[in-house]
Amino acid sequence: MADFDVIVIGGGPGGYVCAIRCAQLGLKTACVEGRETLGGTCLNVGCIPSKALLHATHSLHEAEHNFAKMGLKGKSPSVDWEQMQAYKQDVINGNTKGIEFLFKKNKVTWLKGWGSIPAAGQVKVGEEVHSAKNIIIASGSVPSSLPGIEIDEDTIVTSTGALSLKKTPKSMVVIGAGVIGLEMGSVYKRLGADVTVVEFLDNITPGMDAEVAKSFQKLLAKQGIKFVMGAAVQGVAKGKNKNTVSYKLRKDDSEHSIDAEVVLVATGRKPYTDGLGLAELGVEMTDRGQVKTDAHWATNVKGIYAIGDAIVGPMLAHKAEDEGMAVAEVVAGKHGHVNYGVIPGVIYTTPEVASVGQTEEQLKAEGRAYKVGKFSFMGNGRAKAVFQGDGFVKLIADKETDRILGCHIIGPAAGDMIHEICVAMEFGASAQDIALTCHAHPTYSEAVREAALACGDGAIHA
Repeated sequence: MADFDVIVIGGGPGGYVCAIRCAQLGLKTACVEGRETLGGTCLNVGCIPSKALLHATHSLHEAEHNFAKMGLKGKSPSVDWEQMQAYKQDVINGNTKGIEFLFKKNKVTWLKGWGSIPAAGQVKVGEEVHSAKNIIIASGSVPSSLPGIEIDEDTIVTSTGALSLKKTPKSMVVIGAGVIGLEMGSVYKRLGADVTVVEFLDNITPGMDAEVAKSFQKLLAKQGIKFVMGAAVQGVAKGKNKNTVSYKLRKDDSEHSIDAEVVLVATGRKPYTDGLGLAELGVEMTDRGQVKTDAHWATNVKGIYAIGDAIVGPMLAHKAEDEGMAVAEVVAGKHGHVNYGVIPGVIYTTPEVASVGQTEEQLKAEGRAYKVGKFSFMGNGRAKAVFQGDGFVKLIADKETDRILGCHIIGPAAGDMIHEICVAMEFGASAQDIALTCHAHPTYSEAVREAALACGDGAIHA
């Protein structure tokens, strides 16, 4: 008999959720994780700690810029970086211990160590080999870098090092204008750093609705973040008290350089499958180093599955969680499903940016007839009351059927508001369905209803 029905390799959002769901479905389950704590990159050095720092520094910004307007007079708080780091660690600890509790509650065995697959149906952890009817790879991803850059996680850092700098820097260059770079750039800008973002493309946040991306960049620039666009980074030279980033402008090949105390390399992430032994097993991979799977997350080797950042698709914790639950259902003999057309994406700057479904650019490329309803937060009473009137809701619907095709929000609580549209899209709702639904006043979400009204006869408060 096998030691386990399922062994999940990786204790991140995809892996731990998958393991818990497998156990809930009556499968004897183990989860392999080499870190001292569960939760993977997301809980330990990613989503959760970055949100803690974003919250802390947003509170600082409010104290410095908006408290006096509300009659809250007094000296602005000073920054105790060590205490802010301790707060961040408390947030991490609370979440990771919570997962340990859930493992015990659901009788999931935590195999502590780094796993490999010496043969189909076997997982080696340390010196021990465990057998399993099914193996699920949920090994996640690691930051990717560029040639000519040597990461030391001290002053030339990835997102991991950026979360735990020894002190707040006076200057920072962020290489890459994606989600991670803009979030961490926002943190250090609020803490007083001179922040410059250097991006290879001509637009920030690749894949985002172009109109939203343009507005987003303007708002970040208004906050003091500088941008160098269309720049190909050639390398980073480490100095005693500064680092020099050299780059070429793509438009004319001219060479430039910029100095900074800290350089954050935020050029994306790549699947982490090193040491698993997949090549020896004959597991098929894509040309981008992802594990190749079918519609049921199965690899070409019987009994081995893969999910999350290790496979094709957006590298998002909630996408991995969805796949984790779905593949657990498959392994348990049920039907697992993920609707890849309704996976939201969020950037947790201020204002937040959130999107789901298709962009205008994608619909134009498909030649599809659509209509757009827009509503500015300047027309939203709640947003204006809390100094969050920047941004808008943009709802896209099919021109003939009125079915919602996508939504893009830049504004307060965008990451929470987007889920109204996610649910609507799951049910195949029309823009009119949203427009006819009563929304509480005064809430930010009224802006979503107004955008839906703008898809029809027109918004009320525009």
